[in-house]
Amino acid sequence: MKIDDGELARIIARGAEKLNITLPPGALESFDMYYRFLEERGQNINLTTIEGRKDVATLHFLDSLALLNTVRFKDARVIDVGSGAGFPGVPLKIAQPSIGLTLLDSTGKRILFLRELCVMLKIEAVCVHARAEDSAHETGMRGSYDIAVSRAVAGLSVLCELCLPFVRVGGFFIAMKSTGAGDETGRSCTAMRELGAELHGCNDYTIPCTGVTHRAVIIKKTSNTPVKYPRKYARIKKAPL
Repeated sequence: MKIDDGELARIIARGAEKLNITLPPGALESFDMYYRFLEERGQNINLTTIEGRKDVATLHFLDSLALLNTVRFKDARVIDVGSGAGFPGVPLKIAQPSIGLTLLDSTGKRILFLRELCVMLKIEAVCVHARAEDSAHETGMRGSYDIAVSRAVAGLSVLCELCLPFVRVGGFFIAMKSTGAGDETGRSCTAMRELGAELHGCNDYTIPCTGVTHRAVIIKKTSNTPVKYPRKYARIKKAPL
């Protein structure tokens, strides 16, 4: 497939090199198709406020790929909670095809977009239209994933309650945050312990080709999450752990 002017491909190729990530054959073409589909569908669905090849390539695609430097994703079963337009799950799958990917979102139009995107890119992924607090209680999803990732805009303690129940003991939850999330991380340690987890570390990274620095908060699952979690979202929001 021809890439319009090569700008997006050059940015991603250069950025991946700076991140020490080797992309598989066809990945650049897949990212270009992803960008075009996102641009086309974004006119009718609220998917992202970030526009233009450079910003999408860096602030969406490369930002997602940076997670590959946090824990081992090869052959991992991964769930992207609150996936939205597919970040970070789909870029991770493009770069590491061995991932067994589940994309979870509560909005039907976004799940439809994700299903069509995966078909177009010829990647295998399970797209689930449901709320995280409901799916996390389902057999086959609870405690079934090696890694949960989320770029959702919510407090860390809230994200921990929504995401950690999906993770198997010994697995990881990775929350994508700003570098100003230090206090939030510290306050969330009580929630982590209550949910059967502990802070494994924080990985600060600068997105290549930008001056933007983000943080991956890495949380390790150490024991099974008590069956009462996650609670209904209204309760989670009203009384975070």
